[in-house]
Amino acid sequence: QVQLVEFGGGLVQAGGSLRLSCVASGRTFSSYVMGWFRQAPGKEREFVGAIDWSGAYTVYGDSVKGRFTVSRDSAKNTVFLQMNSLKPEDTAVYYCAANPYGLSNNEVHSYNYWGQGTQVTVSS
Repeated sequence: QVQLVEFGGGLVQAGGSLRLSCVASGRTFSSYVMGWFRQAPGKEREFVGAIDWSGAYTVYGDSVKGRFTVSRDSAKNTVFLQMNSLKPEDTAVYYCAANPYGLSNNEVHSYNYWGQGTQVTVSS
């Protein structure tokens, strides 16, 4: 089993940057694809990005490509989401999640472990 805790959310002005961290507990962390999702009020949960077990491959949602970067430090059981050039529409609760199926499976239902979420608010 994997337990996930996110850190690093907050309030930032448009154009600014934030870095989210997700610390995982559990012996099998390194075998999971780790992903980030976000959910704004009244909207469905949206895929942001994910990274494979090796850290060599990543995929991103269209709305964040070129601005957000996912990375992982398996020695520290931690995955990161670096967010640059933030926009007000990036405002949401951001969730870290673990996926045992592979990097090509990035639907919400492919992820079976979730963190509690951290709020990111981008002011205009």
